[in-house]
Amino acid sequence: MDIRKKKLPIGIEDFEKLRKEDFYYIDKTGLIKELLNNWGEVNLFTRPRRFGKSLNMSMLKCFFEPESDKNIFEDLEIGRDRELCEKYMGKFPVISVSLKGINADSYEKACRMAAQIINGEARRLQYLLESNQLTQYDKDAFSVLLRDDMDEPSLCYSLKTLSELLQKHHDSKVILLIDEYDVPLAKAFEQGFYDQMVLLIRNLFEQVLKTNSSLQFAVLSGCMRISKESIFTGLNNLRVLSVADVDFDEYYGFTDEEVRNLLEYYQLSSSYGTIKEWYDGYRFGSVEVYCPWDVICYCSKLRTDRDARPENYWSNTSSNDAVRHFLQESDKGTTKREIERLVAGEVIAKEIHQELTYKDMYDSVENIWSVLFTTGYLTQRGKPEGNSLQLAIPNMEIRKIFTTQIMDYFKQSVQKNGKALDKFCEALKNGDAGGVEKQLNEYLRKTISIRDTFVKKQMKENFYHGILLGLLGFKDSWSVSSNKESGDGYSDILVEIEEESIGIVLEVKYPEDGNLEAGCRAALEQIEKKGYVEELRDEGMEQILKYGIACYKKRCGVMLAVTGQD
Repeated sequence: MDIRKKKLPIGIEDFEKLRKEDFYYIDKTGLIKELLNNWGEVNLFTRPRRFGKSLNMSMLKCFFEPESDKNIFEDLEIGRDRELCEKYMGKFPVISVSLKGINADSYEKACRMAAQIINGEARRLQYLLESNQLTQYDKDAFSVLLRDDMDEPSLCYSLKTLSELLQKHHDSKVILLIDEYDVPLAKAFEQGFYDQMVLLIRNLFEQVLKTNSSLQFAVLSGCMRISKESIFTGLNNLRVLSVADVDFDEYYGFTDEEVRNLLEYYQLSSSYGTIKEWYDGYRFGSVEVYCPWDVICYCSKLRTDRDARPENYWSNTSSNDAVRHFLQESDKGTTKREIERLVAGEVIAKEIHQELTYKDMYDSVENIWSVLFTTGYLTQRGKPEGNSLQLAIPNMEIRKIFTTQIMDYFKQSVQKNGKALDKFCEALKNGDAGGVEKQLNEYLRKTISIRDTFVKKQMKENFYHGILLGLLGFKDSWSVSSNKESGDGYSDILVEIEEESIGIVLEVKYPEDGNLEAGCRAALEQIEKKGYVEELRDEGMEQILKYGIACYKKRCGVMLAVTGQD
């Protein structure tokens, strides 16, 4: 690794630290100019997690706040606009809070956490206690914001109070930044005190954002676009900038040119194709972007290991509940087919409603489509037609999330039907190839098929291996192992039924032409050629059943060969 290269900013959300401590930075300061030129009094940016929202908020704070070091903008796009910098840079007091830390199991604890966040911002601004422009009454009002036992009414008025005091001290209107505005609502919904939290957030926002003469403008950011009726009641100055809007579309996520430049800088251009396949594909407004978190994490791995394989970095930062809820709707035939089409790389036209409440999110499959879109599990293709969008899975990483969750959902479904599972296992143990074929076809007919015209044959076979492992995994007395080959495919599945000295070898093939009989014969030939039975012989299995299984879409064929103890 070349130590002279800039550091990759993994998890760095502090703009000043990033600029001063020699981290690689993809210039997004054009957002400041566009924000000033295309005026909105209250601006709400909604983007999926890990797309640079918090870093951009930190950038805004550094630009507008008087105390910040303005040299960090010197060689950036905004720094080259001398006239704009002269007029706006360092000219406004800033209130900057992030609500992402409000994660509690009760409303009372959540209120205390919210109070602590306001405490922290008040401590940062406690020079107001020494201000000659503030009266003692003003300072007493400020002191309330420093108290650990701040009551709920004071909390609701806290941001409004701060803005008034800052304006009075600086003789300048205030810029308000609220990051992760929707996190308290998401957590409250999970824990069962959603209505109380909605009322608190509504009161907090209404006081500071509605008819506040101390406010220059406000910027809020989050993942979900919470309905105006829920927390923005009566707020007529709200400008929502979502993933579907063209405005500001290039300032969240990395463009293709930005990724190419980054890879060239770190001498990783040979990995461009893999990175594009795995982490590109999101469309915000009219711009196609990569997930920044994924690109930076994978490039960091590649700098120390040029053979590192891509991983699901983004998916590991969330529970992926939206996908799970979506798959639970797959009992409906139409939804099941739509999921299969998405995983196969196709697009689905759906009417999207971006304004939801957390209570509404999973009420219907129609709402779940909207949640998947706004949170980044699906993205748009082509141009929208009214509220209708062409939706697709963005890339290989998100496809992997879907396929993993599909397999988990299949295993849960199998466990619920013990009778069918026993019938399959009995047929397998008794050498009943016809029974195995019948039961496996039944499972394939019911489950969500994972197919894709562009993936490797081995990856298609992996799906059917997963189905078999999911079925066999619930037979506690059976020893089941699966040995991986190099590349993406599994070599075989071995089963030992010790109390009956029966060993089972299963080999799966995916015949591209749909010839199941030929596929079964090829699988049996591979078992013989590679000597898969030897391990079972060594374990003392007296009877060995060899199954050649061929699967094509939702059909399968099964052939049996039997080997006795020599």
